[in-house]
Amino acid sequence: MDTLISPLRALYDMGGPVLILLLLVSIFTLTVIILKAWQFRTARVNKGAQIRQAIASWDRGEHDQAISEIDASRHFLAPVVALGMQQRAGDGLTKRLESEAEQKLQPLEAGFRILDMVAQLAPLLGLLGTVIGMIEAFQALQDAGSQVDPSALAGGIWVALLTTAAGLTVAMPT
Repeated sequence: MDTLISPLRALYDMGGPVLILLLLVSIFTLTVIILKAWQFRTARVNKGAQIRQAIASWDRGEHDQAISEIDASRHFLAPVVALGMQQRAGDGLTKRLESEAEQKLQPLEAGFRILDMVAQLAPLLGLLGTVIGMIEAFQALQDAGSQVDPSALAGGIWVALLTTAAGLTVAMPT
């Protein structure tokens, strides 16, 4: 347990609570990104060649071949395309297909708001660390009175710049 606490304590001493919070946010963000990548991979989002091939076969009038091609596809939209091929045009088919496609896309869209929120809040957390660091620097300057030590001022500014950089480092890739 001490092997986990001592690096966190060193991180806290280096950049204060804001740096610890940014570390936790970055771990959470990385977890969400990995889960989304796994979800997109299992849904075969970027593997639409079979669907395009089935639609091309359908357009050429090769309906049986198109249906067998779409049935062989494991793409997340394959059931929607198959539904479109099995139903007759009209009777609200377009609206139904749009609705089915939206339902298939909904789970894939989940989590993007979290990433958006992190991208917006991480720089603000870094700015908060900057303000806290500057306050500490000016307090050290005030406490020193007429015997100002530049290293006391530099320590607070260093913390301020470190948390700003950490906030931007979390936000930019997110």
